[in-house]
Amino acid sequence: MNSTLSPLEASFTISDYYIACSLSSVISLIGVFVSISVSILVYRTKPRLHTVRHLLICNTCVASILYCIVQTINYIFLIFLRTETSDVGCRWRGYFAYLTIAAVTYSYLIQAISRFFISVLSSQYRWLTTFKTHYILIFLQWLTIVIIPLPSILTNDIYYRPTSLCWVPLKRFIHVIYSYSAYYIVPTSSVCIVYIFIFYRVKKFSHRPCAFARPTNKEKRDLELLRNITALLFIYLLGGIPSILFAITASKPIYLLSLVTMSLSVAIEKVSMIMLDRDIRQAIMKLLLSTKPALQVKPIKRHTCNQL
Repeated sequence: MNSTLSPLEASFTISDYYIACSLSSVISLIGVFVSISVSILVYRTKPRLHTVRHLLICNTCVASILYCIVQTINYIFLIFLRTETSDVGCRWRGYFAYLTIAAVTYSYLIQAISRFFISVLSSQYRWLTTFKTHYILIFLQWLTIVIIPLPSILTNDIYYRPTSLCWVPLKRFIHVIYSYSAYYIVPTSSVCIVYIFIFYRVKKFSHRPCAFARPTNKEKRDLELLRNITALLFIYLLGGIPSILFAITASKPIYLLSLVTMSLSVAIEKVSMIMLDRDIRQAIMKLLLSTKPALQVKPIKRHTCNQL
């Protein structure tokens, strides 16, 4: 066991984590509940929600569930299972923590790639919009996120520290830069670039200088979906800002805040997804209305002239 601690790490006590980890765990449970509910709803609502878009939404839900579960398990090890002091075990917990963070961010990336296929390339390459293509995208995403956190277990940069989660210490500068870039900056930047290109292209075609320059239903739908997904991504990006600030400032309060904001952004993103996705929202309303007991209306007997 490597017990070398930085001044920041030495300033932490287990009690410092109680409030932040408790809030994060409760919020994570909400995120897991909403994600599971959405996945079940999509699975059972045939054929309306059986689309490639909702397939990718469910993929993001799975990534969010794994993230919330893994982070909660790490909190349990930190606070309650303090007898587990193995460096190897800590590295594996760090590996899965980074894997689930990447799973969420890269799930947004394949949503962006899917919108690029549908909005830009679908007229020439119809096969890019099929379920088979999107299953391949999902497979490549999960293959990627299994590979990119491998430095967590192939190096000795992560080691057990009594009052710290199993992250890469800030003093491992190269590994920290790699982590922020591979798990967060690269995928989110790529998503932004793809969406800016799609948005520019759709807006360009919707302002054609001709007699029939009105946007088509497909173009309107593309713009609506882009706005919705961009809003969801923006929520997730806000949750990661404290983590970036911590890497710059090495501030203890900001670090504790980052533990809460990441889980909070996942939960808020899931609730916002329900509010923004028209098909899911309507399916939920239909389900709620169908569960209400139907009012029994008795027919009114009309008296005929012969009965008077």
